[in-house]
Amino acid sequence: MKKHTLAIHGGYAPDAETGATAPPIYQTISFAYQTAEELSEVFAGTAPGHVYTRITNPTPYALEQRLTKLEGGVGSLVCSSGMAAITCVVAGLLRTGDHVLSTAGIFGGTVSLFKNTFGRFGVETTFVDAADTEELANNLRKNTKLIFVETIGNPRMDVPDIPAIADLAHQAGIPLVVDSTLTTPILIQPKNWGADIVVHSTSKFINGHGNSIGGAIIDTGNFSWSDGPFEDIRELAKKAGQLAFLAQLRNLIYRDLGCCPAPFNSFLTLTGLETLPGRMDRHCANAQQLAEFLQKHPKVCWVNYPGLPSSPFYARAQKLFDGRGGGLLTFGLGNRNAAFGFINATKLAQNMTNLGDAKTLVLHPASTIFHEFGLDEQKSMGVSEDMVRVSVGIEDFDDIRDDFAQALAQT
Repeated sequence: MKKHTLAIHGGYAPDAETGATAPPIYQTISFAYQTAEELSEVFAGTAPGHVYTRITNPTPYALEQRLTKLEGGVGSLVCSSGMAAITCVVAGLLRTGDHVLSTAGIFGGTVSLFKNTFGRFGVETTFVDAADTEELANNLRKNTKLIFVETIGNPRMDVPDIPAIADLAHQAGIPLVVDSTLTTPILIQPKNWGADIVVHSTSKFINGHGNSIGGAIIDTGNFSWSDGPFEDIRELAKKAGQLAFLAQLRNLIYRDLGCCPAPFNSFLTLTGLETLPGRMDRHCANAQQLAEFLQKHPKVCWVNYPGLPSSPFYARAQKLFDGRGGGLLTFGLGNRNAAFGFINATKLAQNMTNLGDAKTLVLHPASTIFHEFGLDEQKSMGVSEDMVRVSVGIEDFDDIRDDFAQALAQT
C-alpha cells in the first residue's frame, strides 16, 4: 500500500468480533490472565500478550504498527512525548563518558536535554553547523556513540546532508538518529537515505490537531545491533535479532522511565494520522505561497524557508523531500518590537508554542522556547530577536495572506 492508504489502513484491520473499524481505546492499566502460568509466560517473553500499559497496550500498539509501515521500519515504540522518545533513545544507547555529535540549529528542548540533563550524567554533546558535514567528521571522537540531526532544523531551517552524514556514522560504526518531526513520513523516509533510528514528536503534524502529546521511535533496520558498540544490545541481539534495540528500550529504559503514552492520546493520534498525507500537501503548498509573499513584502527583512530557490538548502530539500519545503518558516522584521507588534496584530494566526496544527500558528522564539539561552547561544541555534516563526496551517491561503498583510501594515 502507498502512503495515503497506509495512513488510513496500515497496521489495523476491523475487529473480528465487533467489526469496529477504528482501533478501540483500551483505557486500562493492567490486563487479567486466567492462570498464573499464562502471565508468567508473557513476562518471560515466551508468549505474546499485554500485562501493563506502562509497557504495552493494544491502542498504542496499533499506532506503532501504522508508523512502522509508514516509515518502512522493522518496529516502533510510541512514547508520551517527542522529548520522551529522544530521551529513551539516548538513555538506551549511551553511558557516562559517552559523546553525542549533534547538529546545532535544532529544537531548544533537545539542546537542553543533551546539554543540561544528560550533561549532568556525564554525557557530553558537541553541536556543529548542519551545513558543514566536514566539521561533523572533524568532531567525531572514539567515544562518540550516535549522531543526531533534524531533517529541517527548528528554527534555523537548515537541511543536513543526511546521506553523507549516514555514511559518516556508519564508517564510525555508530547509528544516525534523525528527528523527522517537521517532515513526517509523507515528505521523507529517512531510512532510504541511510538513517538508523527515526524519532517524531507526534504532537505536531502527525496528530495535526493540537489535542494530544506523543512521540515515536522507529528502528529502520539499517543498523546491525549485533555489531555495534553497545555491549548490552549486542548480547540481546543473539535472541532478539534486529529487534534488539527496541526490545532493550521497551523492557528496560521505556519501562523504567515510564515514557508510555495514554491510550486515549494514541487513539487521537491514530485519528489524526489518517489525514496526514492530505494535510502535509496543504501545509507545504500554503507555506510555499506564504514564503513567496513575505519575501516580496517591503517590511520583511529576510525569509528562511527551504522551499525558496534563495535558500542555500533549496536543492537538497528538493531532493530529499520530494520537491517540497515543509510547513514551517521563519522571517525577520528588524527588531523585537516589530516582531511583537506583528504577532499582536494577527487575527487568524494564533500565538502558540506548538507547531504542525491545522491552524496557522505564530511565535517569537527568542522570548519563549529559547528564552533560557543567552544571546550567543541563541545565535548559534539560528535564533534572532527579530525572528517570527510560522507554522503554516491548512486554511485557505487567501485568508492566511490577508491576515499577514493586515498585521504587517500595523507593524
